[in-house]
Amino acid sequence: MAKEIDTEKVIRQHAEMETFFSGGFTVKGKTNQAQQVDSAAMEKKQSQLDEIAAEVHKCRRCGLGETRTNAVPGEGSCDARIAFVGEAPGADEDAQGRPFVGRAGKLLDKIINAMGLKREDVFICNILKCRPPDNRDPRPDEIGQCLPYLQRQLEIIEPEIIVALGAHAARTLLENTKSIGQLRGQFYEYYPGLGKMPIKLMATYHPAYLLRNYSKDNRLRVWEDMKKVLDELNLPIPER
Repeated sequence: MAKEIDTEKVIRQHAEMETFFSGGFTVKGKTNQAQQVDSAAMEKKQSQLDEIAAEVHKCRRCGLGETRTNAVPGEGSCDARIAFVGEAPGADEDAQGRPFVGRAGKLLDKIINAMGLKREDVFICNILKCRPPDNRDPRPDEIGQCLPYLQRQLEIIEPEIIVALGAHAARTLLENTKSIGQLRGQFYEYYPGLGKMPIKLMATYHPAYLLRNYSKDNRLRVWEDMKKVLDELNLPIPER
């Protein structure tokens, strides 16, 4: 009888030990391991983006490298779900080396905040990494030399959605010649590279265009575009 009791005790203790480890430390260990993997992946992504930024700062592939004050690689979360891509840096961006920091940038910040997000939650960049003189339109040869930097950034970040700000960004990424009025308001697919899954792309008006043509209708059009982005990401749409 005593032997049977001892056996039952051993079985019970073994069961309690299994419950303890499977319900406590084992699960917690998996979580910590997952966190470590995520942290390592984030560090790798950030390191890769930093390497690209360093290349951009040294770049002289086109003539803009000689006329710029500062290169503007881009900034934001290396794990962003949304990447905002504009045309090229302006005077304020060229002076500070940061994207969208002028009047148009302040408006973009308001748009991002209206979406319930912060600037550091997203990634912000441009097709060109250097300012064209007098803010002229990017030239095909400049785009051709600079675009690989952006393509590599998007491959690393793997955003779920790209918001193309303005016609130049949308046309370049989608490789077409349609007007922004024709392109905005619907999702397209951007292919970041061979073997990579396509990324959804939403085209909308550039904040600089809104400043020049600030009307209730244009403002509502942009907001409708952003609501579609939030809905696609299953994020709540803030009331306005």
